Amino acid sequence: MNSDMTFVERIESIKAGVVASLAVAIAFTGASLINRLILATRFEPLSSLQTADGISFLVSGAIAVIAGVLFGITYRYVIRQDQNSHLKSGVVLAFGLVRGLAQIDVGVMTQGVLLPFVVMALESILLFAIARVVLDRTMSNGWVRPFKS
Repeated sequence: MNSDMTFVERIESIKAGVVASLAVAIAFTGASLINRLILATRFEPLSSLQTADGISFLVSGAIAVIAGVLFGITYRYVIRQDQNSHLKSGVVLAFGLVRGLAQIDVGVMTQGVLLPFVVMALESILLFAIARVVLDRTMSNGWVRPFKS
């Protein structure tokens, strides 16, 4: 692959990362609002979903955005021009489960509770599923090109 093609592929990967990170950021904000305003107030076992301060929201959001960038770049390279829905779902589950299971692990170790962290793990899968839908749409519209093998 010549240097011009490599540069073009890198730009497309950056575009995929930016698109996915924006999708994850918007989905994360929405999920955080739902967690804080609805789930935490209506279900006592989920009361710990209320974020104590803006700093923890910003840190969690930044981590989600970074994961979104990595997801977008990886998703573009993994699916290439393949239309295999199992492959696409596998990438979503891989990212979602790694992030979600880490949240469950930390929650159980630090707070000894499971349910709020299971909700957060499901949220992680949802974040990447939304990013997948947005990336698929941008690829089908030609805004981001899939990686050519």
